[in-house]
Amino acid sequence: MTKRLPRSLRPFFWDYDFARLSWKADRDLIIGRILAVGTWDALRWLRRRVPDAELRAWLEHRRGAGLSNRHLRFWELILKIPRRKVNAWFADPARQIWEGR
Repeated sequence: MTKRLPRSLRPFFWDYDFARLSWKADRDLIIGRILAVGTWDALRWLRRRVPDAELRAWLEHRRGAGLSNRHLRFWELILKIPRRKVNAWFADPARQIWEGR
């Protein structure tokens, strides 16, 4: 993707220089942020660019890190991630430290 990111995504990256973000260089950051806090339009934009199978693999590789339990359960349903996998991620002691804060 050679174009800049849509301006509608700017509010999700308030802590970055939005003009310097690029899909090629910052793909993981962009995916994670939109999955975690994106609006319906931002999610539609993302899902037009990344197939569901790839989003599922992205989440599985990270074991749901960066997403709240609520958001992770949502994506479990949408992306058809096996419940046992998500339950195992929730049981991970490292995740429990952050969720319990």
